[in-house]
Amino acid sequence: MNVVCTGDGRFVEVQGTAEGAPFDRKELDVLLGLATAGCLDLAALQTDALALQQEPA
Repeated sequence: MNVVCTGDGRFVEVQGTAEGAPFDRKELDVLLGLATAGCLDLAALQTDALALQQEPA
């Protein structure tokens, strides 16, 4: 799965293939939940990093 989200968790892009075996809707929902959590974590880390850069030296 390739998933791109906005900083508030809305989907920009979702791409997935069943290369080994097909997946059902329940598995897709789990994958999207994990991806969304990861996107939100990454957005928070990016926000923190940008805040550090903006602090006076």
